[in-house]
Amino acid sequence: MKSTYLITGMTCNGCRTSVEDKLNGIEAILRAEVNLEEGTAIIETNDPLSINTVQQKLGPKYTISRKEEPINMAKGTDEKSELQQLFPLFLIFFYIIGGALLLNYRWKDFSGFMLDFMGLFYIVFSFFKFLDLKGFPDSFRMYDPIAKRIPIYGWVYPFIELSLGLLFLTRTQLNVALVLTIVILGITTIGVTKVLLDKKSIQCACLGTALKLPMTKATFIENSVMLIMAISMLVL
Repeated sequence: MKSTYLITGMTCNGCRTSVEDKLNGIEAILRAEVNLEEGTAIIETNDPLSINTVQQKLGPKYTISRKEEPINMAKGTDEKSELQQLFPLFLIFFYIIGGALLLNYRWKDFSGFMLDFMGLFYIVFSFFKFLDLKGFPDSFRMYDPIAKRIPIYGWVYPFIELSLGLLFLTRTQLNVALVLTIVILGITTIGVTKVLLDKKSIQCACLGTALKLPMTKATFIENSVMLIMAISMLVL
């Protein structure tokens, strides 16, 4: 019999191969096929499969669950787990907002606050991507439309973010930086929206691969905030 399972924690084809090899190495499994983009594994067995046994084989990096069941059965536990996973993202946002406020508290300049927020946003987020520059492109192309079609874009993207951050903080070529923000984040947001609508379980690459963050509505919100700021700065 064949059953579909959800696999979380995979970020690249190397992860997919590793998971598939581990699954096929389990005696009770006749055959296993892993889909990286969908975050699923189709497993063929003769007898019912023990999830605990498979989880022990996969190790702590990956998590397996039945597709028809959430990873945590209790709703409250599931929500708590998601909030815990997103805590680093919320903490980073808090520091970015605090930094932008401190840079502008004397002048009470909201435009200056937005420019510094966007600049710090790009600088900080590019920093985390540089921590694992080799692993980022594989994770990024799982949802970004451009990176899917042009692989080199995933390698260049952290440098684009760094450059945009410097432009905003130094108040250089602001119109160019704002237009690029709208185009780049607009395209990425389209990919994020598609993943959320398809209910795929993948890792978010917004903070690179150093921090294991799930793709959630928080990713959509963070991109939307930047887009709204950029559009308002061009219009006002």
